[in-house]
Amino acid sequence: MRIAVLRETADAERRVAATPETVKKLIGLGASVAVEAGAGDGANITDAAFTEAGASVGSRHEILGGSDVVLGVQGPDASGLEGVAANATLIAILSPFARREAINTYAAAGLTTMAMELMPRITRAQSMDILSSQSNLSGYKAVIDAAEAYGRAFPMMMTAAGTISAARVFVMGVGVAGLQAIATARRLGALVSATDVRAATREQIESLGAKAIFVENVVGQTDAAGGYATETSDEYKAAQGALVSGHIAKQDIVITTALIPGRAAPRLVSDAQVATMRPGSVIVDLAVESGGNVEGSRPGEVVQVHGVKIIGHRNVPSRMAADASALYARNLFNFIAAFWDKETKALAFPADDEIVRGVTLTRGGAVVHERLGA
Repeated sequence: MRIAVLRETADAERRVAATPETVKKLIGLGASVAVEAGAGDGANITDAAFTEAGASVGSRHEILGGSDVVLGVQGPDASGLEGVAANATLIAILSPFARREAINTYAAAGLTTMAMELMPRITRAQSMDILSSQSNLSGYKAVIDAAEAYGRAFPMMMTAAGTISAARVFVMGVGVAGLQAIATARRLGALVSATDVRAATREQIESLGAKAIFVENVVGQTDAAGGYATETSDEYKAAQGALVSGHIAKQDIVITTALIPGRAAPRLVSDAQVATMRPGSVIVDLAVESGGNVEGSRPGEVVQVHGVKIIGHRNVPSRMAADASALYARNLFNFIAAFWDKETKALAFPADDEIVRGVTLTRGGAVVHERLGA
């Protein structure tokens, strides 16, 4: 079986879907690996390093010809797969809800496509969960970006000239990114608080030494659905909005991380709430590419609103491309290894497997994922 690794062409995408480490492991399974020239440049991985690991390196046309599996970070347009076999399998982040036309094109081309971001949140799939691995880095980087933009110290400092108060950091949304943001801000010495619509996260917040900010005695709070947040009641939204308004005005830094799969990101911070923060405060909107949690945030920009810096960097994991690539590539290898047939030295995807059902978008010329109306 031949596996091709693409060079990414999307704006601001510096990650790569394989590393020399995972190339060696794939070859160890019995596969051959072909890497597009320059694929690792953004992550500081040279073509020579891939060659030393046992891969062949060539142009996109050269690596796609005869390949059974294509690995990518962001799914390419169909034109970027010219020359690939009709029955090949594409494994990448495919964004099916935002790129439905591209998914239909994959189906028409006869490709089997698997969206790694739809990996089920089950124990067996933890090592394959690209959202968790990449969100960890996003949560960390959000705090580092905020600290740089804030321009003041994070920890309390006592000096002969007086005391500097600790920065106050408020994290909104306590998934993987939020938890890492809490932990990172705490390590830097900030006073940290956090909130989430899921009651079960209270214990997680407090276990990291942060203060949990929750609406009490109001119907409409949710628990996780497959590990993700779901929509809350209007009553709960109103109560949460009032609570957050009072709390956010006292914060130096706010980090928002809330996402709802398949839907626009929920609005958590209004322009009026931004206006209550002190000049020089910072907000990092990690959901900016999905519509944004913060009114006024703009994808790819750092804007100043009411004297508050609102950071809306695109593709935050890619800003730490070496580590992000290493983790993503391991996720992909773990996925491939789990369905590798040692006798045939090829991939075998049982249609009734929970993981396979969860990630497969197209197969046999049709869109087959239930959430896409298949």
